[in-house]
This record gives sequence, C-alpha cells and structure tokens, in this order.
Amino acid sequence: MFGNYGGSEANAAISLAYLGDNVEYVTRVPYGEMGEAALMHLREYGLNVSHVVRGGERLGTYYFEEAVAMRNSRVVYDRKNSSFYTLKRGMVKWEKVLADAAVFHCSGITCAISRDAMESTMDAIKLAVSDGLTIACDINYRKNLWGYGLEPHDVLFQMMQYSDIIFGDQNEWEVASGVPHIPFEALDADYEIDKEAYQKYFRKMHQLFPKCKKMLMAVRNQIASSHHTLSGLLYDAVEDQLYTTRIYDIEPIVDPMGVGDAFIAAYIHAHQKWGDKNQYCLDFSLSASAIKNTVPGDQNLVTEEEIINNMTSSGGRIQR
Repeated sequence: MFGNYGGSEANAAISLAYLGDNVEYVTRVPYGEMGEAALMHLREYGLNVSHVVRGGERLGTYYFEEAVAMRNSRVVYDRKNSSFYTLKRGMVKWEKVLADAAVFHCSGITCAISRDAMESTMDAIKLAVSDGLTIACDINYRKNLWGYGLEPHDVLFQMMQYSDIIFGDQNEWEVASGVPHIPFEALDADYEIDKEAYQKYFRKMHQLFPKCKKMLMAVRNQIASSHHTLSGLLYDAVEDQLYTTRIYDIEPIVDPMGVGDAFIAAYIHAHQKWGDKNQYCLDFSLSASAIKNTVPGDQNLVTEEEIINNMTSSGGRIQR
C-alpha cells in the first residue's frame, strides 16, 4: 500500500497550475504535520493556499483498489470527522477568496461530504455569480459519499443551475438531470457516435440548465480492467452546436484516478486561453484526460505542449 495527496478540486487545481495558470485553492486541513505536509504538496505546484482554513482532527482519506482481470476497481471513503467534514458555514471568507478571480470551480464531491460543506459551496457560488465570475462545475457524483439527508439529485441540480460550464460523465449527467444517458459502446476507435441523439439530449439539458453556455461530457466504455475507450462531447448552448472528437483506445490503463479532473482542468485552461474555439478546446481537454490514464497518481502532471502533441500523435514513439 502507498499513499499520496489528492482530491477532485485539488487535482484540477494542480493541473491548472502545471499548465501555467494562477490558481488559488481553498480547503480545510488540521494543524500538525499531516496538514502541513498537505499544504506543502500544494505549494510545490505553485498553488496559492493563503485562504486555507486550519483546524479539525484529521485529513479525510480514501482507499483505492485497482481493477484486475474480472475484478472491478473499488473506492472506500473515510471522511467522517475529518477537518473538511467538520467545516462550518462562514469559516471560509469568500469575499477575500474571490477578489480578482475570473473562474470559480467546484464539484459535487464537496457538496456530498456534509451539509455545511454544501452550504458553504453554495454561498461561494452565489457570491461568485454576483461578482461576474465564470462558474465551472464538475458533477462528480459519488454515491457512497452522500449521507446527510438531502437527495444528491436535488443538490447537484441546484449547483448546476448557477453554472456556466458543466462537466460530467454520461452516468453523472443522468443522476443530476434525471434524463437517461445515451449508451457509449465503442470497442475501438472506429465507433461512430450518434450525434443527432446527443444533440437532442443536450437541448434537453439546456432547458433544465438555461444559464449554462458550455456542456461537456466524457464518455467511456470499460472493455476490460485495463482496456478502455474514451471520447468527449461539447455542446455550445449559444450556438446550439454539438462538437465531437476522436475516440482514444487505451490499453493498458496505468491509473484511471483523476481522469475527469484532468478533463475539466484542461477545458478551463483552454476556455480561458482560446475562448470559443470549441473544437480545439474539446480536443485539448480529451487529450489531457486520455494522457491521465497513463500517469500514475491522482494528478495529471503534463504540460500544454505534451497535451497538444498528443492531439495529433498516434503515440508509441520515443521523443528525443
């Protein structure tokens, strides 16, 4: 067994910092060696952690069992009574955190941990909206984390109502919206996505989430424990235009953790840098996500140049 520091928003923040963006990360960690080590890990990648709240008993943990042969992967969460679990509404000074920011990124995992964490997140979102920030939301539904009485659908739906950019996989979109997803059954890179069906699907999503301008979906088919196909879609609600991209046929999978975090981080970076070049932004995001399957650990430690090179490369060559 080995351990490393991770977490959805932390993974995304580190990816963004690695791509050269200025990033501030907000969480709560305990005093003492473990909390200090976690902050040092974040600082190593250039993250601003000046508004991290200190206190509580311990860091939250999770345990990941890798998929092998016929055995599926498994995640066990141990978050109760952690520093973030005991975060109280009002502890984070959002007015200071959001000053001079352009984008506020959040995920459904934070809203799942506790009611106070959810309410604090919603406070931040509402303030960010009033300040004119772009709200980027990763649905990130994890059923085993929810346990404080509210239905995940209701909380996620509310969070998405305020969002300008929404990302999730096909199953997460279904949980949050209540609309069944379209099957993705690619066995190789030659599979053809039903563009018309997805166009209709995202039009329904826009009716549910009218503020959202960019809707992103990662689609994956797990053929075997170490053989996946992966693609992505982007719907521009202003244009009423669906964008699709290539299918990556990935074998072997080194580490699937953080693949979605890599996708949304790359998209935020691309959207801020290249604006409405939708096809390029989607290609860039999927390329980053595909690469993460080959990178051990939670974070996608790859550069913009590597991601762009992968967009047109078939892989397998030694870069000299």
